Amino acid sequence: MTFRIFVFSDSHRSLRNMYAAVDEHKPDLVIHLGDVMRDAEELSCAYPKQAIVMVPGNCDGWVTEPLQKRLEIHGKTLLFSHGHIWRVKSGYGEALAAARTAGADLVMFGHTHLACCTREPDGLWVLNPGCARYSYGVVTITDGEMHCEIVE
Repeated sequence: MTFRIFVFSDSHRSLRNMYAAVDEHKPDLVIHLGDVMRDAEELSCAYPKQAIVMVPGNCDGWVTEPLQKRLEIHGKTLLFSHGHIWRVKSGYGEALAAARTAGADLVMFGHTHLACCTREPDGLWVLNPGCARYSYGVVTITDGEMHCEIVE
């Protein structure tokens, strides 16, 4: 069985690609990494049966949602935040350290608007889906194996 997660970030009121991706592929879970969380809330209203998890970004103002979340899904640990709390515009070191401390298999963040999908030598996946207007991330978990990619 394959579990598919679509990861969006930095939508900044540009919802068209998010709607198109969910319409066409019907993922098992959507994760929105902030900037603008209201976009994820609108997506949730449009697709009430779609599982959606979100974190706020630096442009989301005062919110009560945690700035970082950790999920266990099909035996994999996912750690995610918008990225500003890890200062990712200056490098990914803090994000990688947080992921390793949390025992994560995958760390996800946005904030830079630059899509990135890599795997560290120790097996840690690093995913920045870029700006939702142009790209998003896809995480697949099949038989205990995880793979990440960017869709443009």
